[in-house]
Amino acid sequence: MGAVTTPQLVDVVDTISGVRTYSSGGSRTLSSCDVERWGLRIEHPTPEDPFSDAEVTWLLPELGLRLTTYRARSRHSRSGPSVLSAVRVERDHRHWQTTDLLLGLAVPGGTTPRIVRNEEFAAAVAGRVLRPGDADQALRTIHRTLEELSNVNHNLTSWLTWQGIYDSWPPL
Repeated sequence: MGAVTTPQLVDVVDTISGVRTYSSGGSRTLSSCDVERWGLRIEHPTPEDPFSDAEVTWLLPELGLRLTTYRARSRHSRSGPSVLSAVRVERDHRHWQTTDLLLGLAVPGGTTPRIVRNEEFAAAVAGRVLRPGDADQALRTIHRTLEELSNVNHNLTSWLTWQGIYDSWPPL
């Protein structure tokens, strides 16, 4: 069974109203939305998810990446991997628009990252949902990031520091 091809996923964060709007038409009110020198830091609750309490996302426009983790509901639960997704980011003084390029890296911490969403990516390329330039950008971004992570022994905190981002990940 092949992957289902969907239209490009685009979401927009309005930094003034603190709302994230998805291409599906849904939206989320953000519990935090902070423009940083390195990008955008957002968080919102995930009441529909029985395992996670909140989604924490950092947009890193200069790197073409979105970094996401889910904060567990229970302090005793094991957290899932952080995910670095290739994205195209366009922004102005108020709006940050991200186009998901459908390829990413799951970074579990302490072990080798793995490429994720590759079947969805391949279906989007074959179905011409992703333009050739976006597909090339996604591949270059993920392979570059994987190589950079390997240079710091797959340590996401060290990689962020190497990128000039000194904030704690995952956030407390």
